[in-house]
Amino acid sequence: MAVVSLAMAITTLPRSGPYCRSGCVGYPYTDGAAFVPRDYLWMYAAVVLTLLVMVLVECIHYQVPPDRRLLSRIGVAFTIMGVAILVVDYASQLTFIQPALVLGETEGLSPWTQYNPHGIFIALENVGYVMINVAFIFIGIAMLRMPRRLWRATGWIFAVGGVATLALLVFYSAFYQVRLDYRFEVLAIFVTWLVLIAAPVLLTIALLRTEPVSHQRAKRLEMSRS
Repeated sequence: MAVVSLAMAITTLPRSGPYCRSGCVGYPYTDGAAFVPRDYLWMYAAVVLTLLVMVLVECIHYQVPPDRRLLSRIGVAFTIMGVAILVVDYASQLTFIQPALVLGETEGLSPWTQYNPHGIFIALENVGYVMINVAFIFIGIAMLRMPRRLWRATGWIFAVGGVATLALLVFYSAFYQVRLDYRFEVLAIFVTWLVLIAAPVLLTIALLRTEPVSHQRAKRLEMSRS
């Protein structure tokens, strides 16, 4: 889902703001109706991916040793906050803004639309992805002492990705200030989704390697009981 979401987002051209090069939509952004539903398709995949992040983090928390579960539980809490913000943000665009643009009900929509480079949609995305990357840091640190190398490598991916995203937030906020627009949002999504591509691949390999061992142990235990 991360690959699908990233591919769809990359192929959705910016229609406004600093990265728009031609045919840009200007204030009050009502011309965005011409790009419905094309510019909103990536959000459907993003909603599914965002929900899967919560499932992924809960599964990791279940596997973390008991002495590290406080860190992973904090990571789960930050993930829930970030996921809730992003799901509401994307759902409002799909079920509120998108039909309003098509039906011409555009009064008061300019702060809410995704085409506003410093509007509510971008602000909520910034907060949501910051929360998820804070979660990545806690989850990553919790995994660094796992006995298996692939789990530790995955922990480094989470931790480095989270730290990199927060560092980008500080740098871009200090450099662009009120002209931040969606610059940080684009990089935050890119880094987050790269982490969500790489980390589950390593976790899948790790689980496939250890699952046969778990089955063998369970079988031996069952035979000893019988």
